[in-house]
Amino acid sequence: MANKIEDLKSAKDGLAVKAEIDRFAEIGWEAIDNDDLQHRLKWLGVFFRKSTPGRFMVRMRIPNGLLSSDQMRVLASVVEKCGEYGVADITTRQNIQMRGILIEDVPEMFEKFRSVGLTSVQSAMDNIRNITGSPVAGIDANELYDTRELAIQVQNLLTNNGEGNSDFTNLPRKFNIAIAGCRDNSTHAEINDLAFVPAFNEENKEVFGFNVLVGGFFSAKRIEAAIPLDVWVPPEDVVALCEALLIVFRDNGPREKRDKARLMFLIDEWGIEKFRAEVEKQMGNPLAPAALKDEIEWEKRDHIGVHKQKQAGMNYVGLQIPVGRMYAADMYEFARVADTYGNSDMRLTVEQNLLITNVSDEQLPALLQDPLLQKFPVNPDNLMRGLVSCTGNQFCPVAIVETKNRSLALTKQLAEDYILPKVVRIHWSGCPNSCAQPQVADIGFTGCKARKDGKVVDGVDIYMGGTVGKDAHLGTCVMEKVPCEDLHEVVGKLLVDRFGAIPKANAANAAIATPSAELISVG
Repeated sequence: MANKIEDLKSAKDGLAVKAEIDRFAEIGWEAIDNDDLQHRLKWLGVFFRKSTPGRFMVRMRIPNGLLSSDQMRVLASVVEKCGEYGVADITTRQNIQMRGILIEDVPEMFEKFRSVGLTSVQSAMDNIRNITGSPVAGIDANELYDTRELAIQVQNLLTNNGEGNSDFTNLPRKFNIAIAGCRDNSTHAEINDLAFVPAFNEENKEVFGFNVLVGGFFSAKRIEAAIPLDVWVPPEDVVALCEALLIVFRDNGPREKRDKARLMFLIDEWGIEKFRAEVEKQMGNPLAPAALKDEIEWEKRDHIGVHKQKQAGMNYVGLQIPVGRMYAADMYEFARVADTYGNSDMRLTVEQNLLITNVSDEQLPALLQDPLLQKFPVNPDNLMRGLVSCTGNQFCPVAIVETKNRSLALTKQLAEDYILPKVVRIHWSGCPNSCAQPQVADIGFTGCKARKDGKVVDGVDIYMGGTVGKDAHLGTCVMEKVPCEDLHEVVGKLLVDRFGAIPKANAANAAIATPSAELISVG
């Protein structure tokens, strides 16, 4: 028996509302058919939100996290028009979501997107999400492959060059793709439905390509890391493999229950060997077996700070964007900085941060003195540096707790109270859907309700042990239903016990009795 969403898709393709967007703008949001309003508009990347009725969220597609200053200004103008309601967030898929948009402004907004090569089409519901890749593709001196063009080609296939592609608008559920061309797994390959990780051909070590992983996903009911498909492909076959694998999933994936409709459930049903055989059949040719080892050899980088590019005399500068939150004025400033000190190129990261690229050695000192870097620093403290947060219940209808403001407040308080010898990655998700990927964090939170003193209060389940980079694996739940008001004490103890944190009160006392060099060596 099909579920409600399958019935909805059968009645009318989600992409069909593209032809009706001018009419929607004329009649107003309250007159739009409920299925179109609540669901089908998401095929255009436009989200109705009950928490802000009449004010919509728009999710972009920004393959490989690539943005130009002109594109950023267009996005800023969209947010600016929303006045006090306007806000934008960098997401954990190198993407941007904007809030506060009126339905009557959507046709003009889409025209602005087209003018600078942007699109929001097929960015939600049962579609392929933003294609992620290394944020330093093309500028990293140690990269193995520049993934930018591949990410764009995959997006163009799946979205018909941003106009919408009905061949891929009716998957069983959403689908995530990552293409990694560097040695540090900056795309979190293991949490994607389909991931390409760098590897040299097993028969000819001079030939570069990718090993393929499949089936990784987070949900409220199940969390799985991607598993090897035992396939190696050269770069020129990546797009064709994406298409073939998606067709197999589209035509055979389970659809009866929404919580069991991700790719891994099809692999569970068939087994990996049959799934691989069906992909080969769809490709029309046999696929090479995976290389015995991939080239993910480094700990994961966060790209914050100043780094040399492979281009002589050039640098990229990673700015920390606290919990990914931006306003129109910030976005205009990013565009200004990219034009003034770089070559108008910006990159987004899965840690919700932003890079200014192609900054010359001569321009670097001036950039580092720019007032914007007071708000968005290149050298944040070791707690703020590792902070990631989902939207939370301020805007998201499924979030159980508020995350962004709460995470910032707790992080600032902990940074005031403890000296951290290294970066600690803390991820906040407002619900078990894990949009902020708490299972890959050093300390991860998923929102829930807890009890304290006989009252129901906001709480979190706490995950620990997630690792990224080489030998990445997912963390596990170590504490359940911890009241949020107790987190300062609970997390402080974890930082001391597990991460070598030193309470500043203790450090101050020690400084009285010991030379200051003791403290410097710790901090």
